[in-house]
Amino acid sequence: MARPKPAIIFIFITLFLDIFGIGVIVPVLPKLVEQLQGGNVAAAAHAVGWLGALYALMQFIFSPVLGSLSDRFGRRPVILLSLLGSGLDYLVLYWAPTMGWLYGARIISGITAANFSAASAYIADVTPPEKRAAGFGMIGAAFGLGFIAGPAIGGLLGDYGLRVPFLVSAGITLLNWLYGAFVLPESLAPENRRPFHWESAHPVKALAALRRWPVVFGLAGTHFLSNLAGNIYPCLWVLYTGVRYGWQSKQVGLSLALVGVTSAVVQAGLAGKVIKLIGERRGVYVGMLAMALAMFCYGTATQGWMVYGIIFIGAVAGIGGAATQSMISQAVPADEQGAVQGALNSITSVAGIIAPILWTAMFSWAIAPERSLHLPGLPFYGACLVALIAAGMAWRVFRRTA
Repeated sequence: MARPKPAIIFIFITLFLDIFGIGVIVPVLPKLVEQLQGGNVAAAAHAVGWLGALYALMQFIFSPVLGSLSDRFGRRPVILLSLLGSGLDYLVLYWAPTMGWLYGARIISGITAANFSAASAYIADVTPPEKRAAGFGMIGAAFGLGFIAGPAIGGLLGDYGLRVPFLVSAGITLLNWLYGAFVLPESLAPENRRPFHWESAHPVKALAALRRWPVVFGLAGTHFLSNLAGNIYPCLWVLYTGVRYGWQSKQVGLSLALVGVTSAVVQAGLAGKVIKLIGERRGVYVGMLAMALAMFCYGTATQGWMVYGIIFIGAVAGIGGAATQSMISQAVPADEQGAVQGALNSITSVAGIIAPILWTAMFSWAIAPERSLHLPGLPFYGACLVALIAAGMAWRVFRRTA
């Protein structure tokens, strides 16, 4: 039997480092790409988009694969192997002399970061049913803390060199791997393991479950579009603020940390109170319209200081996400929750594949030297439109199910 306390602490640290590792390179990776592209911002924008898409694609493909492998061989080897791969990948990013090495490293990062499924299964193994909600609640806490700490630390370390954050992330991740090798027991008993089948590891099949419930299928569209709009932050924030306001790594990191803090405050406390007061349907509208307003303001803001006020408006969008997922979970029986949540994770990954390509391509087009009218805020206007369409899709679903 696994020892829950040290094991749960280790899993929390692992999930935190997954998001921390993503966040810490957000302020510096686009600048490194720009450097490797000879200072060409438009070319760097295209490259950053494809790097982000590759990362999300690998997560989409390998999350169910690693989850099924953990059912066959146990959680411990899958989690530890993923951690080792992540640590070595950061070292490759630190050393990478060409763009080809960066693409290869992002593929490895996406595969190893897909250990979320095995880590979630570990929590279910070692936590009794009546405490499982609290156990899974720490996943959201780990994500929030990782997104707050990662960009802030990455931005500060970036002042000492664009590659320094990769080296620090490698050291922390490898230390966690070494710690886990000594303290992490196996949580899955041999009698509970099952053979590995490729059918159960197929990412597309998870999406088929949504068609069984029209309400869920419709709101899944809203969920997808809100993630598509929201993913503009990690893939474009550095390049956009650099071109528009001349921001450096420290300013980028601190602004993204503020995004994380305000989002965590809204999702941890404010969202539940607002939804209880106005209802879930209105909560969806409030969130989507707040996102649309924030995106429009980001695209229009002429001074960097304005961004900090807009961040608070954008944080309100978290109310819409919480309301959407709450309504989806209530529309399906208890024994179908896992399949539906897995499908939503797949949808999130698909949005993560499309968003970097879409928004960076739009940005690159808008700032191209041959363009007579330079409009760097164009992608944010596009995200505004996507958020409005998400609200309209939710309205259509609610109208049909009134």
